Amino acid sequence: MTKYYLNNPIYTLVLVLIFLTCCNGQTKTKSQIDNKLEPKSISTGQLKLVKTQGSTVGDNVWCALQDKAGNIWFGTTGEGVYRYDGKAFTQFTHKDGLSSNCVYSILEDKEGKIWVGTSNGICLYDGKHISAIAIPQTIIPMNTPNEYYNEWSTKRSVWSMLQDSKGTIWFGAGDGMYCYDGKIFTRFLDNYSVANKDNLHLKMVDAMLEDKNGNIWFASGCPPGMEGVIRYDGKSISSFKPNGDSWVRYIKEDKNGNLWFGGRSHGNFIYDGKTFINFTAKHRIGNPVLVDKLGNIWFSGNEDDNLESGEIWSYDGKTFKNYTIKDGMGKYFVWCMFEDRNGNIWIGTRNTELYKYDGKFFNNYNE
Repeated sequence: MTKYYLNNPIYTLVLVLIFLTCCNGQTKTKSQIDNKLEPKSISTGQLKLVKTQGSTVGDNVWCALQDKAGNIWFGTTGEGVYRYDGKAFTQFTHKDGLSSNCVYSILEDKEGKIWVGTSNGICLYDGKHISAIAIPQTIIPMNTPNEYYNEWSTKRSVWSMLQDSKGTIWFGAGDGMYCYDGKIFTRFLDNYSVANKDNLHLKMVDAMLEDKNGNIWFASGCPPGMEGVIRYDGKSISSFKPNGDSWVRYIKEDKNGNLWFGGRSHGNFIYDGKTFINFTAKHRIGNPVLVDKLGNIWFSGNEDDNLESGEIWSYDGKTFKNYTIKDGMGKYFVWCMFEDRNGNIWIGTRNTELYKYDGKFFNNYNE
């Protein structure tokens, strides 16, 4: 009887149909799971950076990073976040879980999770979901001036983020600095063991950097920040205003350990470990936006001259090289620059435009 069923063509056909039905059912179930876990935009990656939110010329490609898997992330101030896998761009916006499409900072932590600082708080992407992360409201101590502590607002902007060598994540928010140790959030200035002789508030910090000696530097942003450069040495915080500039936007460390700072109003300056020195080797350049793997320092154009100027400069320590529209750059002011693992330089500008420089040519990645 066994031999009869194995050689019966009708029985064989039934087995094939059952097998195909089972496989299709398994495939459908997995697809449903994937669609549930991943944002819908995952399946519609674009070859170019396509704008979908009706952003204006004033919106920027503001920040960028490359994660452990090799994906490059770009944060924008009107189009949310884009992820580039080397083949296509995938856009994440409010509909995918972002608390705002205006993104100021982006960070990959040591566990590979992506933190996104927006104009409406913090979001965390764990590889499957985007979730809003709420920082608990600060309890205001008795007899503390109200202007020193502001209550938590769900619409606080997160301008900058940093994970230090100890694993603590720092968040530069609109109302002050917060720290996350992997379990709880604390307001940095609530730590009374930190000496604060200048009564600094650390509001609206545009950039952060931990130097090779373990000091953490903060670049104080626009009002109500305006506290210049701030250094935390593990015991105390101190403020400096080289060139008299209280608004500093960029901090970069070169291969020799020198720190480069980009002032908003009075140019750039360098800290060599002892003193601050005005950088006057090139007149009317913009801020230092990137230090590449070869040690070259890249500057934006001068914003005061023309907000529509897309020029950039590279400096090898001796000579400058200028790149303009004639070389393939766009016409808009450069806001961020990033070097990927392959040595390509990515340039984000106003009007949410993006370019890649491979050492020879500029490639436009706009729609």
